[in-house]
Amino acid sequence: MTFLPLRSLTPTGSANIADAWLERIADRLANPRGDVAADRALLCRETLVELCYPEYAANWDTAVADGALPMGTRLALSALDPRNITLEPEFYSDCDDARFQPVKPLLWLWYSFDRTVLGGQNVTVGIRLRRLLAARIFKHCGSNFKAFQHVEFSFGYNMEVADDVVIHRHVLLDDRGGIRLGNGVSVSDYANIYSHTHSIVDQRDVTNVLTVLEDGVRITYHATVLAGVHVGEQGMVGASAVATKDVRPYHVYVGIPAKSVRVKPNAPEPCTILRTSEHRIPR
Repeated sequence: MTFLPLRSLTPTGSANIADAWLERIADRLANPRGDVAADRALLCRETLVELCYPEYAANWDTAVADGALPMGTRLALSALDPRNITLEPEFYSDCDDARFQPVKPLLWLWYSFDRTVLGGQNVTVGIRLRRLLAARIFKHCGSNFKAFQHVEFSFGYNMEVADDVVIHRHVLLDDRGGIRLGNGVSVSDYANIYSHTHSIVDQRDVTNVLTVLEDGVRITYHATVLAGVHVGEQGMVGASAVATKDVRPYHVYVGIPAKSVRVKPNAPEPCTILRTSEHRIPR
């Protein structure tokens, strides 16, 4: 086996500008001007206008109202303020507005940044910005959190994230019923983690339930973890698998529905036994 740790890169020529830009955002988040939700909305708008329409950074209000500008331009400018857009969770009956409205501007900044020239595939700046935002969106965010491009949430405020968690590109974290990620969890590209489910009789009948990924869990490419599943310590859900039931610690689950096919060689007793039937993991 060849170990390939990540390399340390020399800072780019714009590193000082990036540092100053991120420090400005961090300072604003730490020292809101009046109402938190309103100030975050303003911060979101000012940041996005500066990135997307710098020519209107000093006169956004006037530009939005200017009938001489193309209607599409005015609408796009307006949408940079999160108070002028709706996000899907706002339609959910179980959305707690008192908790969601303060995080909505930060979610909109997160999603919109990823679609800008600065966001794109800019790994270093993107990870640092998302880490700043996550600390104020999640119920808890541990140290050294890394999220790559196009990660999306339901509410955001029901996320509990421990230390050294890595979320790769295009991951959906549906925290409607709550998601808890342990230390060192890794979620690969295009994976989906759910915490709510619908009745097969009436889709309006929704059940929210906590989904837990314990320390060291890996959810690999295009895999899905359904609501309420408990993935045990060092468990792994293989590529494109669908975990419908609990995943035993140190076991590798593959297939649809996912089943245990092997045990990691570093597994302690009594995790080393493969079973033909699945059992719930003790809470």
